[in-house]
Amino acid sequence: MNVCNFFSSPIGLGHVTRDIAIVNNFESISTNFITGSGAAKILKKLDYNVQDAYNPPTFIIENGALKNTAKWLWNYYQYYRDCKNISQKIIQKDKPNLVISDEDFASLTVAQGMKIPTVLITDVLETHFTKGIASFIEKKMNKSMQEIVKKCDIVIVPEDGEGQGNIKRVGPIVRQTDLARDKLRKKFSFEKNTVVISVGGTDAGLFLIEKALKAILKINQDLEVVVVSGPAINKKFENVKNLGFVDNLHELIFAADLVISLAGKSTIDEANAYGTPAIFIPIKGHFEQEDNAKRQGFVFEDIGRLGKLILEKLEAKRNPTNTDGAKVASKIIQKLADCQSNA
Repeated sequence: MNVCNFFSSPIGLGHVTRDIAIVNNFESISTNFITGSGAAKILKKLDYNVQDAYNPPTFIIENGALKNTAKWLWNYYQYYRDCKNISQKIIQKDKPNLVISDEDFASLTVAQGMKIPTVLITDVLETHFTKGIASFIEKKMNKSMQEIVKKCDIVIVPEDGEGQGNIKRVGPIVRQTDLARDKLRKKFSFEKNTVVISVGGTDAGLFLIEKALKAILKINQDLEVVVVSGPAINKKFENVKNLGFVDNLHELIFAADLVISLAGKSTIDEANAYGTPAIFIPIKGHFEQEDNAKRQGFVFEDIGRLGKLILEKLEAKRNPTNTDGAKVASKIIQKLADCQSNA
């Protein structure tokens, strides 16, 4: 049996949800997850082997905009150093045949130093959070990140397109469900047109929940509203179903008639795969979310016309897209693991 340590970034929940989709397709790999925060909670609820070891820094969000990016970058650098120490102890203890990382670069550095094969899963190969003097520090960090990427045996990118060198583009990676949509709607007691508002694993999306609920109230439609606020927001909202923190958001997305969400890639990929009409509002100044939203036809300023967008999307047809990204990624990793065990 191949044994791997799977280090999944706990910054948001999108990393761990796609990692679950990959691991569910493994055939002969024993997986030990290392992560933290809400990601660790999901894995524990689903009975995976997991160490809750990481404590990620939080974004500072005001009125939907990312603030103090230089401070966040410094906090991230400190977090990276802590993760490097933590991952070194774990890898030395477990002695895995393979280290897989979903955007946890600290563990890759450690594993590569110990000559352990490494797999990186990422949709970001360069960051652009800062401007001015702080951008010089970020450029240095990007250069280090690119050196780590080059040393990886395989880099899996969950996007369509041709791969190059060690980079394998496998298409969107999403979780699958065995239940038909009508059965999921019965499971969740969805009887009216249903809007799911989801904001991921941090408190950064509180602004979007509040804006979306105000817009829904103004349009005065007979809608069922479900709020998935995640593990970091404890506030309960009136006249909605408050689900808080869930481990099956993909099923709720499939069952919904409309999804309103921050622009995290995993949520976008799941909505597209299941054909659920969706509105994606990025955190202003968060380059990755802004890029994701732009590809879906949205910008931060769309938050000012949510009412109109909600009415338009409720009339839109479902248009599911097939993706085998999770299976393809799993086979690539399985092949590498088998080669190591036979070496």
